[in-house]
Amino acid sequence: MPVREMLDTYPADINLDRGLIADAVQALIDCAQACTACADACLSEQHVDQLRKCIRTDLDCADICSTTARVLSRHTGYDANITRAQLQACIQACRSCADECAQHADMHAHCRACADACRRCEQVCRSLLDSIS
Repeated sequence: MPVREMLDTYPADINLDRGLIADAVQALIDCAQACTACADACLSEQHVDQLRKCIRTDLDCADICSTTARVLSRHTGYDANITRAQLQACIQACRSCADECAQHADMHAHCRACADACRRCEQVCRSLLDSIS
């Protein structure tokens, strides 16, 4: 079931725009997948020793994005402070990962694709955060 359809089934009021939440959750899921795949692809590169920081940053970003998607999918007992803090951490993780992957983008297409996914996720999460703040 698509993210928006699932949000629309929530029986109570949600204090945030459901469209913004749906966009963010989808971007987070996409980013987590891209980061996981990029880390795996980096492990298969000939000079993996030069990609250690990229792999670590990919995996951190994937974990943070996955957690953020889960936090944004829960609305019962909503706490805006937790949501804000989680989005801020996610924005930073996406920015760091995009910057790191961009350093390898000329040599590795997976890093270029990952950097793009991270930048998009950072922007979508920032839009949601701005709507909360």
